[in-house]
Amino acid sequence: MISLSMFLAFGPWQIGLIVVVVLLLFGGKKIPELMKGLGSGIKEFKDASKEEEVENKD
Repeated sequence: MISLSMFLAFGPWQIGLIVVVVLLLFGGKKIPELMKGLGSGIKEFKDASKEEEVENKD
């Protein structure tokens, strides 16, 4: 069985490789748009989880 810690063990070379691949796939101009979308998605998820927490306490 593969543990979760194996997936979370990224070193500097792996992170660099991922950054290079993302740059090659999307280009430098698309990266800010992608990060903005990712950030807004995370914010919406946090807001939704807070709302659910408040509903469960009532």
